[in-house]
Amino acid sequence: MSLVLDPVPASGAPLARRNPVAKLGAALLFTLPLMATLDPITPAIALAVELAALPFFGVRPALIARRAWPLLLAAAGVLVSMLLFAADRGGESLLSIGPLDVTTGVLSSATGLILRIFAVALPGIVVFATTDPTDLADALVQNAHAPERFAIGALAAFRLLPLLGQEWRTLTLARRARGIDTGWNPAAFASTAFALLVGALRRGVRLAVAMDARGFDSGVARTHARLQRFTRADTALVVVAGLLPASILAVTITLGLFRPVIG
Repeated sequence: MSLVLDPVPASGAPLARRNPVAKLGAALLFTLPLMATLDPITPAIALAVELAALPFFGVRPALIARRAWPLLLAAAGVLVSMLLFAADRGGESLLSIGPLDVTTGVLSSATGLILRIFAVALPGIVVFATTDPTDLADALVQNAHAPERFAIGALAAFRLLPLLGQEWRTLTLARRARGIDTGWNPAAFASTAFALLVGALRRGVRLAVAMDARGFDSGVARTHARLQRFTRADTALVVVAGLLPASILAVTITLGLFRPVIG
């Protein structure tokens, strides 16, 4: 689990060295306009731009594929849902089996949603793959002026996330040692998940008490061991990330391909 979450940018990648807040803001600015359209062309262009930018972040496509595999499950769920329950069945009929009616309109809508899932999620994956969690917490406090309690708590949660996998294995082995090996029984899965949730809540309470004891919610100004500077290059990254989706939307609108979510 720790190998999946650790940042792994290549050395010397120009965009990987940018301020964490700048990378996070650029990802938000680039993906938000994609939520305004349902056509498949806009997210397809955005996805192509994101893939072209991967070398500048020092991230290999193979790494992105390993970290983005849950998106394939989401895409499969969207496709099945659209094929079964889509209200708009316009276009040419491609396949009709009983109540299942697959049309070009349904496939176009499903393709647009699936591409939008990948286009919206990929920047976030790249940001966290090239950013050290400690640097992100420091930048949130120093540059975005986020509450220290929130930033350090989020950092601690991110650092403790790999423990969930270890605790799940420990709980499973403990139940097996007691002779409660029920395989893929849903009741056993729910019981283990509940035990994992209880353990996570207890750890969170202990962490909150420890943070209060160290004065993270005292309102007193704190010093920082690692300074995070927001440079002109960081500003340029945010500006470019805001202009690119606007240009993509302008192209699709000009070509008459834009399909607004509302309207």
